[in-house]
Amino acid sequence: MITISKTTKERDVKYKTKEAKGLDKSVVDVTSDKEGITSELDAVKEYLGKLDEQCHKVSTFEDRKARRTAEIAGLKEALKILEGESALIQQSSKHALRGKQPAVQQSIL
Repeated sequence: MITISKTTKERDVKYKTKEAKGLDKSVVDVTSDKEGITSELDAVKEYLGKLDEQCHKVSTFEDRKARRTAEIAGLKEALKILEGESALIQQSSKHALRGKQPAVQQSIL
């Protein structure tokens, strides 16, 4: 009886030791996986923070009004320039040679 008990206990120790080694290896694998996932999560959080800063910039009414005023002033200036150039454009006379259709020509003074 003592030998059976001793053999059983030795086998239990052998299997428990093997199981402990397997669990230690699993712990190492899971720990390294956790470290990798944690670093990825940190990178995603950092990127999300940058996106939040870019997306949640709320411009004030004064900022929008100033931009619109500047844009309107620029458009008015462009309109003045274009109107000034159109005054310089003159259409030539419609004289043509016999048998030819008169061609409309534009020239800049």
